[in-house]
This record gives sequence, C-alpha cells and structure tokens, in this order.
Amino acid sequence: MCSRVVTKTSESEYDHATWPCYGAETIRSTGFYPTFGKRLFDLVLLVLIAPIVLPVIAVVTLILLVQGVSPFYTQERIGKSGRVFWIWKFRSMHPDADRLLAELLAKDAAMRAEWQATQKLKRDPRVTPFGRFLRKTSIDELPQLWNVLTGQMSLIGPRPMMPEQQYLYGPALPVYESLRPGVSGVWQVSERNSTHFQRRAELDIEYARELSFMTDIKITLRTLRTVMYSTGY
Repeated sequence: MCSRVVTKTSESEYDHATWPCYGAETIRSTGFYPTFGKRLFDLVLLVLIAPIVLPVIAVVTLILLVQGVSPFYTQERIGKSGRVFWIWKFRSMHPDADRLLAELLAKDAAMRAEWQATQKLKRDPRVTPFGRFLRKTSIDELPQLWNVLTGQMSLIGPRPMMPEQQYLYGPALPVYESLRPGVSGVWQVSERNSTHFQRRAELDIEYARELSFMTDIKITLRTLRTVMYSTGY
C-alpha cells in the first residue's frame, strides 16, 4: 500500500520518490472474472437497470433543454491501456466553467490549495442550482452508462481521470491503466468527498488487488446506499 505523502515540488510536478507504492506496478488483473466476467456483469446489470434509468435520463434531458442548455457534456478521460476517450455527463456547470475555474484559482489561495489536493471544490461557483442537485444525487453520472455499453468504462472501477491528472498517480498509473474506469468505485462509496487525490490512487491499487465478482457486488450495493444518502457535490 502507498503509505507516504506525494510532495508537490512545482505547479506541475510531484516528487513521487517520497511515495513508494510497493508492488503497484506489478499488479495485473487476471483470471476469468477480470478478463471476461466483469464485462458480462456490466452488460447484464445494464439490461436490468435500463427500465429505471432510461426514464430518469429522459426527464433530466428535457429539463435541461427547457433551461436552454445542451443537456450533455463530454470531456476527455484516460481509459484502459492509457487510451483517451470522451466521457458523457449531464451538464451541471455554466458554459464558461473553465474560464471561471482559472479566474477563481488565480485569485483564491484557499480554493487553489483545495483543487490541487482533491481536484474538486466543495463550494464550486461553476455549478448551476439544478446541477448541484444532479451532482448531489449522482444523477449527472448516468450518461456514463453509454460509455459502459460501448466498453470504454465499467460500472465499477477506478474513478476516470483527465489526461492532465496522470502525473498525480505516479507509480500507481499502471494499475489504473490495467482496468476500465468505473461509473462507481471504492473511492465514490468510501472517502468520496474527504480525501486527497493521492488516496484515490491508493484505493485503486487496493481495488485491483481485491478484484472479484463479490467485490463488485459489494461496491454496487454500497453505491445504491451512497446515492440514497446523496453525498455528492
């Protein structure tokens, strides 16, 4: 397990020498379930939840259209084997979110530190009122089921990361790239809003080591509980 803190040495560089991930680079998911069963698990569960999820997606799409915005938002993410793909989400931010973030981080040191540590903001001014509801209930993630259907993602796996976040993973990056990123995962159901980015990498390593059908079943059930308690932001 990675046990030390990653030391930030500049705006774009971390000293991973202080963060040994013992054996992380040697973890490989083999066996029937990781190789074949996990994909079958995704497809079967997609069929089972479709009658519930599709009406929700239709309603949210209609609401966003009425609000005069494009319902869906796509962004680059790193997938299995390091391949870049476009992730789908419901639009929860103002159209000029990237500009707002740059301006905010430039003038607010506290928020800049929070972003550098977690890659998230608890009080994010870019998020719209309806978007805040979508995020709190995790409904904004539902369009990612298309990514699962096309094989770019899995229902359970590491949280998808942006290309510019790869350096944050350090020695754990090969573990991340050995798996399909997930709509949900260990991070989302455990330390979702109270952990640094480094901890996400550690949780990915733990998940890869324990990957099995029962592990995914447990995380799926915990995901349902997390959604019910609406812990997102």
